[in-house]
Amino acid sequence: MLKFRALGNAVLNKLRPWVLLTILVILWYAAAAKSIWSPYLLPSPQRVGQTLGELALSGELLIHIWASLFRMAIGFLVSVALAIPLGFIFAVKPRVYAYGKGIVELLRNTPPLAFIPLLILWCGIGELSKIILIVLVAFFPILINTIEGVSGVDQKLVETGRVFGFSRHRIFREIVLPSAFPNIAAGMRIGMGYSWRAIIGAEMIASSSGLGYMILYGQQLSQTDAMLCGIIVIALLGMLGELLLTWATKPFLIWRKNTEY
Repeated sequence: MLKFRALGNAVLNKLRPWVLLTILVILWYAAAAKSIWSPYLLPSPQRVGQTLGELALSGELLIHIWASLFRMAIGFLVSVALAIPLGFIFAVKPRVYAYGKGIVELLRNTPPLAFIPLLILWCGIGELSKIILIVLVAFFPILINTIEGVSGVDQKLVETGRVFGFSRHRIFREIVLPSAFPNIAAGMRIGMGYSWRAIIGAEMIASSSGLGYMILYGQQLSQTDAMLCGIIVIALLGMLGELLLTWATKPFLIWRKNTEY
C-alpha cells in the first residue's frame, strides 16, 4: 500500500507543474468553440496544431529551428568559454577585477537590443552580428555567478587542503571548483534563457530565417496561427535546452544532496 501511495505521490509531483497549463488550454478550446473572440485574434488550438503540422511537414519549421539553434548554440558556447575563465581570474585577483568592474557593470546594465543597430552597422545583417548579441546577453550572468561562486568558497576548506599538503591544482580541482560550480551552473541556465530572448529579438529586426523571423513574417501576413506556432516552438526549445543543461551539469552537483534537479 505504501508503495502505491509513494508511486501516486511521485506521479502527482510530475503532473503538478502542468495542471494550470492544461486548464488554460481547456479554457482556450472552450472559448474558441463558442466564438467568444475572432479567430483572427486568437485561433483555436486545433488550428494552431494544424498549422504547426503543416509547417513541420513542409520543412519550413525545421529550417527556422536550425537557424535559431545554430546562432544560439554558438553564442552561448562562446559566452561560457569566455566568462568562466575570466570569472575565476576576477575572483582570485580582486585587484584585477577592480579595474574591469566599471565596464562590466556598465555593459551588464545596458539593454542588449540597444546594440543591434550598431552591430548591424559594424557587422552587417549576417550571422556574426546575431552571435555577438547573444554573447553580450549570456556573458554577464555567467561571469557574475562565476565570480560569486569562487569568491564564496569556504576558506577553511582551502586551508584544510593546504594542511593536508594539497597542491594548488588539487585545491582548485577538488575544493574550489566543486564549491563554485552550483553558482556557475545557475549562471549558465540564466544565460541560456537570456540567449533565447536575444536571438528572437535580433531575428525580428534583421534576419531572413529563424523563429523570430517566422513570428514577424506571420504578423506581416496576419497569420496569427503561424505566430503562435513560433511562440510555442520557442517555449518548447527553451525548456528542452534547460533540461539538457541540467542533465549535463547534474553529475558535478551530485554531492549536494539538498540541490533539487
